[in-house]
Amino acid sequence: MVLAGSLAGIQTLQAEEAKVLTFGIISTESSQNLKTVWMPFLDDMSAKLGMEVKPFFASDYAGIIQGMRFDKVDVAWYGNKSAMEAVDRAGGEIFAQTVDVTGNPGYWSLLLARADDDRINSVEDMLKLTGELAFGNGDPNSTSGFLVPSYYVFAKNGVDPKKAFKRMTNSSHESNFLAVANGQVDVATNNTETMARVKITHPDKVAKVKVIWKSPLIPADPIVWRKNLPERVKSKVYDFLMNYGKTGDSKETKILADLQWAPFKASSNDQLLPIRQLVLYKERVKLAKASDLSDAEKAEKIQAIDDKLSELSRRMEAISVAVAN
Repeated sequence: MVLAGSLAGIQTLQAEEAKVLTFGIISTESSQNLKTVWMPFLDDMSAKLGMEVKPFFASDYAGIIQGMRFDKVDVAWYGNKSAMEAVDRAGGEIFAQTVDVTGNPGYWSLLLARADDDRINSVEDMLKLTGELAFGNGDPNSTSGFLVPSYYVFAKNGVDPKKAFKRMTNSSHESNFLAVANGQVDVATNNTETMARVKITHPDKVAKVKVIWKSPLIPADPIVWRKNLPERVKSKVYDFLMNYGKTGDSKETKILADLQWAPFKASSNDQLLPIRQLVLYKERVKLAKASDLSDAEKAEKIQAIDDKLSELSRRMEAISVAVAN
């Protein structure tokens, strides 16, 4: 009788929990701006799922990752780097991918400088001014604001950003854009998606900045759910996202366009493979310069990274072949 009562209690609790879904939204700009574009989407989601969908905003990416780790966040929009942290440390799983409103297969990391600063028109110009500039870096869990420039701009040029600038801050994409536009920093990281947004939210400031560097293509942002979410809820969420904006409903199309997206497509944790490569490349570059290891220790650790990189390359090649066939 006790066992039956306990099971009934668990089932009742699960039923109650299924009435509310918490959707994590990474802090690319102010919470108020994010609410403006996200609430219509979440309201539609609530209506279609038959349960309340509540937004979860945090001051940084880590807050969303931790929220998922402790089952406070059920589904979340991440960048690839933060999604990797969620998958590896917070029980997350990628099931969908955003699509750029213009149809791009991804987006690009950028470095911005003030339009009227004739000293800085390229990465080379920036690096020549060692110790003279203030730099606006991204959130440490941001793909475009931190990971991609860390590798392509700094690691590949053998530069430690902590030593390259007189001052360095970590902020959201919107804050970094405004910091450059307002002359508070000389250079800052950003991305093409945010630049499309600020043309709407801060049109008067767009002409005050210029792009001095653009990265290789970054895979479009993933949507992640916690793996222990009830299967019936996963099924509802998946069906909603896979069909949203595909029925010819002009309202849904506009809501997606306001988010700078076209309809979603299915995805998996495999979309993180090139991001994992970037992380390993960065570790390898750092390790090769390490002075606190013997040659033998360094060689052993570098070989271990090279083995992981080779395995990632094999997996990516196998996926490409499978897709081609």
